Amino acid sequence: MAMQKVAYLECPTGIAGDMCLGALVSAGVPLDYLTAKLDRLGIAEEYRLRADLVHRNGQQATKVWVDLLDAHSHTGHAHAGHHHHHAHDHAHHQPKEQQKTGSRLRHLPEIEQMIQRAELPRRAEAWSLKIFRQLADAEGAVHGVPAEQVHFHEVGAIDAIVDVVGTCLGLDWLDLDLIYCSSLPTGGGTIRAAHGRLPVPVPAVLKLYELRNVPIYSNGIDRELVTPTGAAIVTTLATQFGAPPAMTLQKIGLGAGSRDLPIPNILRLWIGGAKDIHENSVHHTHSLSDAIVPQLVANSETISVLETQIDDLNPQAIGYVFDALFAVGAVDVFTQAIGMKKSRPGVLLTVICPTEKELACETVLFRETSTLGIRHTVQRRSWLDRAFHPVETEYGTVQIKVARQKDGTIVNVQPEYEDCAQLARQHNVAWREIHRIALQTWYLRQS
Repeated sequence: MAMQKVAYLECPTGIAGDMCLGALVSAGVPLDYLTAKLDRLGIAEEYRLRADLVHRNGQQATKVWVDLLDAHSHTGHAHAGHHHHHAHDHAHHQPKEQQKTGSRLRHLPEIEQMIQRAELPRRAEAWSLKIFRQLADAEGAVHGVPAEQVHFHEVGAIDAIVDVVGTCLGLDWLDLDLIYCSSLPTGGGTIRAAHGRLPVPVPAVLKLYELRNVPIYSNGIDRELVTPTGAAIVTTLATQFGAPPAMTLQKIGLGAGSRDLPIPNILRLWIGGAKDIHENSVHHTHSLSDAIVPQLVANSETISVLETQIDDLNPQAIGYVFDALFAVGAVDVFTQAIGMKKSRPGVLLTVICPTEKELACETVLFRETSTLGIRHTVQRRSWLDRAFHPVETEYGTVQIKVARQKDGTIVNVQPEYEDCAQLARQHNVAWREIHRIALQTWYLRQS
């Protein structure tokens, strides 16, 4: 059987980006290597990376500091480490002196461009992009904005970039095949945020847990134990959560958090070999190779989904509701036949719309239907670029819809239904014949 190199993240006091870096350096990843690769991101003048051996409840571990440099004096302030929230307009973990180092905002597209231009190892680049997308998706869902509009404060963005990209560089350097993670402690209490106090776990962390069905528990410590950055790293890269896999243990890396807690505030990284894990693990759902995305093939955005069940409305009204919803900005509307209480037949009416059109669509549903309640969810959708190209056939003009990936590759070509239907009725020809001729004409024009 082939051996795979696996890692297990044991998180008795949670996980944060700087703890990941500490565990990786402790496990042998050279700090100079991380610094050299991170410098390619173009932020070398904004931070300094250093590592110390510290003690937590009498146990020695590696603490990695991300010192944020003042642009004018070149003096540094170490970020708050374990208890540091990096995303979307939350400065509640940033010491006041850090908040003065800059107020410029970095949005997700800018961070993605920085990573893509840095010429990082392929796996490290792909993992970093996917982690930031996961984090922005969660923050966007919580705050009701598209992921691309989630903004990272300059200070928060710097240490988030260093933590995420540095962690991915370290995992790639260790040449790992699979990562497992323990169940995660919930923590407790509240933290101070830009908009007031937030309960722990903070909303973005809860959303990330939901996305991967992460097993959680209380260890009795009422502090923030898992940061959004730490949660994004493990929910993106971990194969599964729970007990450690069967493995031959080869090395342990110990990454320290910033604060002393009732139990040692240390993230333990177990590294070892395992036989045939892909075939033997019935719970396998997600591997490191799954996180490699060679290129962006489609556009992506956050979208709102509204659902309501109706069993006491004249069916003739449904068509009118469709038109009214499209008129106020719905992207798509559809119904499904369902059975409701007391065995009454009904319909499930679903509306897909941009987040900013939610209220307008909800107003239409309440005004035009008999519903008494509407469910709201925020989802992610991807779509291909498309364009219309007219072709002349012996029966008339048909618009051809051409869908392309981001690199220009054509993946779908379809004649417009209404054009084909109009010509079929006009010439008393089968619709599918008009469709065939239009498609054939388009392909002949491309040759």
